[in-house]
Amino acid sequence: MAKKTLKTAKQKSAFWNNFVLIIICIIWLIPIFGILITSFRPSEDIFRSGWWQVFPHKENVEVDRIVLPESVDLDGEFEILGKTATFEEFRNTVELDDGRLISWYGNKRTRTAIVSENRWVGFATNLTTKNYSDVLGGKTISYKNAEGQTITRTGNNLGGAFLNSLAVTIPGTIIPILIAAFAAFGFAWLEFPGRNIVFTVIVALLVVPLQIALVPVLKDYVNMGLNGTFLGIWLAHTGFGLPLATYLLFNYIGTIPRELLESSYIDGASNFTIFTKLILPLSVPALASFAIFQFLWLWNDYLVALVFLGEKNQTVTIAVARLVGEKGQDWHLMTSAAFISMILPLLVFLGLQRYFVRGMMAGSVKG
Repeated sequence: MAKKTLKTAKQKSAFWNNFVLIIICIIWLIPIFGILITSFRPSEDIFRSGWWQVFPHKENVEVDRIVLPESVDLDGEFEILGKTATFEEFRNTVELDDGRLISWYGNKRTRTAIVSENRWVGFATNLTTKNYSDVLGGKTISYKNAEGQTITRTGNNLGGAFLNSLAVTIPGTIIPILIAAFAAFGFAWLEFPGRNIVFTVIVALLVVPLQIALVPVLKDYVNMGLNGTFLGIWLAHTGFGLPLATYLLFNYIGTIPRELLESSYIDGASNFTIFTKLILPLSVPALASFAIFQFLWLWNDYLVALVFLGEKNQTVTIAVARLVGEKGQDWHLMTSAAFISMILPLLVFLGLQRYFVRGMMAGSVKG
């Protein structure tokens, strides 16, 4: 009886744990799903209704448009379909006796009224990729606002910024991982003078905020002509990421059984051969775990990219920030830009997630 009660309690606990996790995932996915749908909607629809309107629902559907002749005075009361009201009243919507609604389209100059009735509407079929082409292309773009007016703006070249982010993130992830792997192997298995002191200094650098190093490094970059170059930001991200990378990889490499290395030494293998043929393959979980951290940090970085690259070689974060400042009211551009900026980090995390937990547990258990 006691075992049955314990089993039932475990099943209930597992059920509620899974239920809470599912709710958290749904809450997390809803805004992302909303951004995705909104990024494919026409600009006029975005300004008029929420993203959930793409699903079957009941709404006021336009059934007719009435253009008033020039002889009608819009400054006083005038009649539309037997209903007499002022311009302001029509603009706020007037209901006819049969339940249809009359609302004004745009401003007075359009002289147009829209007749609509409440109907069931199916799934939206007017989704488009124009928002993505406008954001990625950087050319002059035109769209309609909520009042039907055509707006023309200069686009943002998010496609170039996307390539710049890749040019920053990929080398900025690979370089510190390779250097840290060499360093961690040396600290874990090689004997040399001052090893403990140097490793302590590296660990101590973890608590130093990178912001205090920006100005001194920037001055040196200006003197050396590295400011605004990709090489400069690669070196900066390498220096900022090495302490954490070295510490994580040291914990993992230190757990590799000594017998494997000793047998390799007996067979005549050099340190470099052991590192490339033995240490690196066995350290894939830790390498992938740090690669996730480094890639996400570099991809979402704004401060370091702005300081060392500036707007000449702007990354995605800088381009999106400029988009918010210049076109904060253009939701169709903002949502497509936001989804472009988040899709690659999501793919990287999902692709490497099987290594994530194993890498996080690196060095936590020794047998």
